[in-house]
Amino acid sequence: MANNHLTSESKQLATWYFTFAAILFGAQLLFGLVAAIQYVMPGFLYGILDFSIARILHINALVVWMVFAMFGSVYWLLPDETGIETVGIKIGKLLFWIFAAAIVVVVLVYLLIQVGPADDTTIWFITEGREYIEAPRWADWGIVVVALGFVANLFLTGIKGKQTGIVTVLMADMIAFAGLYLAGMFFTDNISIDQYWWWWVIHLWVEATWEVFVGAIAAYGLITMIGAHRKVVEMWLWIEVAMLFGSGILGLGHHYFWIGTPEYWWEIGALFSALEPLPLVAMFIHVLYDWGKTQGAEMNAEHTDEDHVKSVVNNKPAFTWFVLNAFGNFLGAGIWGFFHTLPQVNLYTHGTQFTSAHGHLAFFGAYATILVGMMYIAVQGANGIKVMKHTKASIWGVSMITSGVVGMTVALTIAGYVQVLVSRAQMGATWAAYFDGQSGLWFTQAMDWRLIMGTVTFLGFIFLAKDLLTTGKNPVHER
Repeated sequence: MANNHLTSESKQLATWYFTFAAILFGAQLLFGLVAAIQYVMPGFLYGILDFSIARILHINALVVWMVFAMFGSVYWLLPDETGIETVGIKIGKLLFWIFAAAIVVVVLVYLLIQVGPADDTTIWFITEGREYIEAPRWADWGIVVVALGFVANLFLTGIKGKQTGIVTVLMADMIAFAGLYLAGMFFTDNISIDQYWWWWVIHLWVEATWEVFVGAIAAYGLITMIGAHRKVVEMWLWIEVAMLFGSGILGLGHHYFWIGTPEYWWEIGALFSALEPLPLVAMFIHVLYDWGKTQGAEMNAEHTDEDHVKSVVNNKPAFTWFVLNAFGNFLGAGIWGFFHTLPQVNLYTHGTQFTSAHGHLAFFGAYATILVGMMYIAVQGANGIKVMKHTKASIWGVSMITSGVVGMTVALTIAGYVQVLVSRAQMGATWAAYFDGQSGLWFTQAMDWRLIMGTVTFLGFIFLAKDLLTTGKNPVHER
C-alpha cells in the first residue's frame, strides 16, 4: 500500500504490520489447504511436509498474522485518538523487524527441521509441542519482548496525548494481552496442570483480551467510517469490557471438563462463555440504528440527492468486513461455540470435528473480518481516498472468503455429527470406533466438501490480496 499520503510515522509503521499480516494470512490458508488435501489423500507430501507440520503452520500462522494486524491497528488509530505522534516510534520500527525476522526463522525451522530429539534442545529451538502455541522457547521470549515494547509505546502515547475511552480500554487490555501469554511458557510434568495453564492462554488470551480488543477496534471503525456517536460506542465498549472480562474468565470453565477440575466449573463455564459475543452485536445494532435515524433526519432536512445517500459510508469494503465481524462473532463464537459447550453435550463432542467447525467460524467471524476491515481503512488513508467504494475484486474477495469459511464450517459440523453418532454414541468411544467414524460415508464426503470450500476461501484471498494491492490507484474511488 502506498504511504505517500501518510504524514504520521505511526500510520506508516501500521502499514508494515498490515502487509506482513496479509502475507502470513495467505500462508495460513495455503498450509490449511495442504492439511485439508492430506485428510482426503493421506499420502500427499508424505515425508516432505507431513500433516502434523502443515497443521502447526496453519494454526500458528493464524495466531501470528492476527497479532501483527492487531499491532498495526493500534499504531494506525493512536494518532487519531490521542492527537499526537506515537511515542517511541523508532523502537516500534525496530521491534517490527525483530518480530518479522523471528517468525520467518520459526517457519523455516518448521519446514526444514520439523522434529527434534526428546530433550530441551527441541523445546528451545524447534517446537514446544503445545497445540496452537508451538513456537520454540527462544521465539516465545522474543514475542514477549516485542509485546512489552509495543505496550510501552501504547502507554507512553496514551498518557501523553488526549485520553479517550477507546485508548483507555486498549491500555488496560494490552497488559492482559502481554501477561496471559506467559501462562503457556513454563513447564510442568503433570498433564492436567499443563492443560489448566494452557487453557489460560487459549481461552483467556484469545476469548477475553482479543474480544475486548475487537470491541475497541469496532468502536474506532464505526466512528471513522460512518461518524458514529462516540458516547454510544464507548458506552457499549465499557459494557463489553465488563461482560467479556467477566464471561471470558468464568467462561474458561467450559474447557475444564476433562482435566480434573471441580464439577461446578462445567455449568458456570457453559453459561458465561455463551455471553461473550452479545455486547459486540448490541454495539453494532445500537450504532447502526442511531446512525440511520441521524442520517435519515439530515437527508430529509438538507439533502435529497442520491449521491449523499451513497456517500454516508466513507469506506464500503471496510464497513462490509466490520458488519461481518459483528454477526460472524455471534455465530462463530456464540452459536457454534455453544453447540458443544454444555458438559452434557461435550461428553460426546469433545475432540470431534465440532471443535474444528467452531474454531474456523469463530476465528474468522470474531477476528479475521475486523482485521481485514482495518487493512482497508489503512489503504484508504495511505492513498488519500475520501470515499472508498467496492470494486469487483473486493466483492469477489469478501464473497468467496465468507462463503468458503461458512461452507467449511457446515462440512465440519456434519463430520462432527457423524463422529458423535458413530464413534461415541453407537460404539462407545473405543479405538475401533474412532476408525469406524472416520471411514463413514458422511464423514469422508464432509472432508471432501471441506477441501472444496477451503479452495474457494483461498481463491477469495487471491482476490482480496489483489484488491488491497491495487485498489488505491483505482479511479472508481472519490478523492
